[in-house]
Order: sequence, then structure tokens, then C-alpha cells
Amino acid sequence: MNHERFMRRAIEIARGNPDAPFGCVIADGETGEILAEGLNDAQKSPILHGETAAVMDLVEKRPDVDPAGLVLYTTAEPCPMCSGAILWSGIPRVVLGTRLETLKGLGFPHIDLSSTEVSARCSFGGFEVVHGVLQTECDALFEGLARRADGS
Repeated sequence: MNHERFMRRAIEIARGNPDAPFGCVIADGETGEILAEGLNDAQKSPILHGETAAVMDLVEKRPDVDPAGLVLYTTAEPCPMCSGAILWSGIPRVVLGTRLETLKGLGFPHIDLSSTEVSARCSFGGFEVVHGVLQTECDALFEGLARRADGS
């Protein structure tokens, strides 16, 4: 699967909210079809992160989809809440751009628990994580936000 193609779409989605550039795409790993998308809209709801928005979009559009072949692409490492949503939805693969360490280093609010650790503690399965796909481009989204927040 061409991870970069789907991450580019997640980045495009993330640009829709420059104040919280967490964009997400859920794709069928076999057909390459994009099944759902999500963008952080925490202004509307504190739990409406890119990943939760995409999972809700998937459930609404494709309630009968078999999650076993799905891949979730996200511009930044999912928080523990989003990791839980991914686990409960049964999506077995997560591809991310910006790592938690980068978000922490930029001073973003966070819960210091990686998506890999959340997945490892799951009693009913877990998900595989691929790190660093288009990391430079994803990092630039968050670095730009940090600069604007600092007034630089």
C-alpha cells in the first residue's frame, strides 16, 4: 500500500484546521479506497479529534464494514482516547506522521502515553503502528502552529 498517498490526504484534511492540524483518513488496505475522513474540531466537542471524527464517519457511512483490512492514517500520534477508539473499532493498522515526542517538545498539551503502549495494554487485540510517514511534512504543520502560538 502506498502510505504516502493516504498521508498526503490526511495532511490536506489537517490544513482545514490550522489551529489543530490533526487530520485522519481510514482506507481499505486491499482496494485502496478511502472510506472515511476526520478533522479535529475540539471547538465543537472536546472529544472530536481527527481519529474519533474519522471513526464516527466510518461507522456512519459504512456500518457493516469489516475492520480487519482497514488502515488508519493520521498526521500525529493518536492520544490515548483516540487510540482507545481505534482499538474498539477493530482497526488493526495505524500509520502516523508526527510522533508524541515531537508534540511534547513543541509544548502541546498531551497525555504522556504512546499509542503503541495503549495498544500493548489492550486485552482483546491491538494495532500495528507504522511511524514517520511523511514525518517532515506532518511536523511542519505542528511547528507552524507552535510558532504562531508563540507569536514568532
